[in-house]
Amino acid sequence: MAWFCVFLRLELWYHLHMSSTPTIAIVGRPNVGKSAIFNRMVGRRIAIVHDQPGVTRDRLSAPCRLTDYACHVMDTGGIGSDLEDGFTEQVAREADMALASADLIMFVVDSRDHLTPVDISIAERLRRAEVPVLLVLNKADHEKQDLNLGEFAGLGFKDEIFLSAAHGRGFHDLTQYLNGYLKKLGAAPVDAEEVMDADEMQEEEAREEVNADSPVRVAIVGRPNAGKSSLVNAILRDDRTIVSDVAGTTRDAIDIPHEVNGKEYVFIDTAGMRPRSRRDTSVEVFSAMRSERAIRRADICLLVVDIAAGVTAQDRRIGSLIAKEGKPCLIVVNKFDLFHPSAEYKDRMEEVKEQIRSELFFLDYAPFVAVSAKEGKGIAGIFTQIEAIRKGSLDYPSTGQLNRIMQRALEANPPGMHRQLRKRLKLFYATCAVNEKYSTIPVPTYVLFVNDKRLMLDSYAQYLRNAIRQEVKGVGIPILLSPRSRVRQD
Repeated sequence: MAWFCVFLRLELWYHLHMSSTPTIAIVGRPNVGKSAIFNRMVGRRIAIVHDQPGVTRDRLSAPCRLTDYACHVMDTGGIGSDLEDGFTEQVAREADMALASADLIMFVVDSRDHLTPVDISIAERLRRAEVPVLLVLNKADHEKQDLNLGEFAGLGFKDEIFLSAAHGRGFHDLTQYLNGYLKKLGAAPVDAEEVMDADEMQEEEAREEVNADSPVRVAIVGRPNAGKSSLVNAILRDDRTIVSDVAGTTRDAIDIPHEVNGKEYVFIDTAGMRPRSRRDTSVEVFSAMRSERAIRRADICLLVVDIAAGVTAQDRRIGSLIAKEGKPCLIVVNKFDLFHPSAEYKDRMEEVKEQIRSELFFLDYAPFVAVSAKEGKGIAGIFTQIEAIRKGSLDYPSTGQLNRIMQRALEANPPGMHRQLRKRLKLFYATCAVNEKYSTIPVPTYVLFVNDKRLMLDSYAQYLRNAIRQEVKGVGIPILLSPRSRVRQD
């Protein structure tokens, strides 16, 4: 009964988000090349590819870029082998959930290896799935390896294709097979102009144009075991990502579409970022790089802090990365239920505020919300704050207002003499530049035309930011200054 309930919950999520588009699930034991095939099919490196078994742990899904008909490709964690960190049961459950929602299963095996007991066990499970299965013999780098069908034919699947995900061999045959199957399903044709190759996609991904109907891209970042995946599951009300007390459970940056109160969001669940000196495997290094990239392409970042453990040095490093990228931010104070639970609520909130503002002072523009992801409490407040930040991003001063703000600030506290250059900073003109083309939460850049931008000291720049902040009430939005040298023509 428990498994049946899990399947029902997945089916509900699937019908809400992807029912109009067929789904192809890629399954197999660890280290047979599922993620490499997935990356080829979606045209970009979403899943981390590594020769360490069990790197992929969550379900990853993305539109297929190979086929002439629309479909989603779902990559799953390896089934059947004992992983070193104890996730075997949960990875298998994730794979079973994927099978429950798939229209076609690509069962991947290693053509260079012998048939293993794990392969046989997976084949038995797939034959009971009542979903068409395509046997994919990966790592067939040469034609002579196509003769290795032999014992794999005994698995009992009538359709098979030899592939080399590393070299791209066999993907034309795979595309033809998928096109034929998707056409029979009645999948919608894909406009040829919308199909871009992988290089074009990677260039365009970070600068994808948005409009009023575009979803808000929300990156969920934080140190390991702060509760990021638990937060995603609480938001979705579904065990979408694997949750464990073991730090570093999530390794890929996972894009998850979700709708709340008629508004579209894409949540990017990222791997926990540990200090560089403690990233002990190349997989963890790649995961951290993916998380940093997720921050850059997000419209807003949710910095998840385990308040029960307190704000740590790594929380500050991640927060400074958000500030450096000039991203809107909401601080999610997680595990609030464990933070002095016997004290009065007001006193607890005051202490949280004091700790957040003192330890994360460089994110002074970011509001915070206290939640318990495990208990599902405070989640609605996250969406309330995101919408407040989104609306506040459109409330920036006009050129006239900005110049009056700057004039009052300079009169109240004139800049001092620069010790080396022996000159004072002079402000000629200020304007606000906003590009709403690439983000649903645009961040204004305050362009200051000055006599010499080298005269703009960090301390005085912070003073000017504070002056703007007093007049501009948009919370969650950083104040970005761009001083530019200009010779004044009198």
